[in-house]
Amino acid sequence: MIITRTPLRVSFFGGGTDYPVWYREHGGAVLTTAIDKYCYITCRRLPPFFEYRSRISYSKVENVCSNDLIEHPSVRGCLQFLKIREGVEIHHVADLPARTGLGTSSAFTVGLLLGLYALKDRMRDKHALAQDAIYVEQELLREAVGAQDQVIAAYGGFNHVHFCVDGSIDVKPVVAPQSRLAELENHLVLFFTGFTRTASEIAKEQLRETPKRKGELGAMLQMVNEAKDIISNTNRQVSEFGRLLHESWKLKRSLSSKITSPQIDEIYEAGLSAGAIGGKLLGAGGGGFMLFFVPPERREALRRRLQNLLSVPFTFSARGSHVVVYEPEAAYDGCQASETMDAQIASCR
Repeated sequence: MIITRTPLRVSFFGGGTDYPVWYREHGGAVLTTAIDKYCYITCRRLPPFFEYRSRISYSKVENVCSNDLIEHPSVRGCLQFLKIREGVEIHHVADLPARTGLGTSSAFTVGLLLGLYALKDRMRDKHALAQDAIYVEQELLREAVGAQDQVIAAYGGFNHVHFCVDGSIDVKPVVAPQSRLAELENHLVLFFTGFTRTASEIAKEQLRETPKRKGELGAMLQMVNEAKDIISNTNRQVSEFGRLLHESWKLKRSLSSKITSPQIDEIYEAGLSAGAIGGKLLGAGGGGFMLFFVPPERREALRRRLQNLLSVPFTFSARGSHVVVYEPEAAYDGCQASETMDAQIASCR
């Protein structure tokens, strides 16, 4: 049995420039951090004694006679990518719900790939793991997703990630005293809006609009270096980070009509009226988690003002996806297992 733990993430600046349609021409960058909220993937070889070949448990349970019949796209794609035909049992649980702007889908893919590699007694470094997850999501599954979520899930930490026009990805930790990062943490509050959405659907419209939004995306890209300098340069006021978030949010909401809504705008304006300096809706938009930058002395006032929303405490996490339980099991005899699985498939037809 293998169990992996993979962090979710909070992306501050540069979202939208991590899509290949943009960075392959202009280059891209994001400032993002892993947080102490995780998804857990358990996987093992399934003994060939059941009426199904594989069992997949997430928000629903799938018992299938062929791995090609798995409905969950990431599970099906990861098994296809690693050429796994044998029966497997995979379980997923997470600290926070899916489709809420915290990179849950890519964290799932990264964690599952790491677990399946371990199941095959193979190691994978952070960079290769991130690249594999990007390939599965963008190429195999043809999903309209960027590349930052897979990177931060694999690497962990607080990073400046640069996406080069040649397709390469450069990940550099943000250099700042721990006290500075703690100060930033103390200014951040996360609220669940209660709305969930499918990021790829929103991203499709944003991608269609990309050729018309070069000015906005270019400005958002420049904000990445500015934000990194605010954190690294302790002579600057951390409040500048909050004001920059506000400017970034104004630009982001102009990229697509689906990014925000009257309800989201109302929440954001309520946060500002309670003392927040800036903030943003995390992820592609449409719902999920709203992040506010607020002076510590105004934190409680903000929570009272948004008392109908769930506040979720979090801290930055330095560690990326990793194996927490590694108890490999012997594979069943190949011929017998193959015969049993072929019989299962025949019985399903």
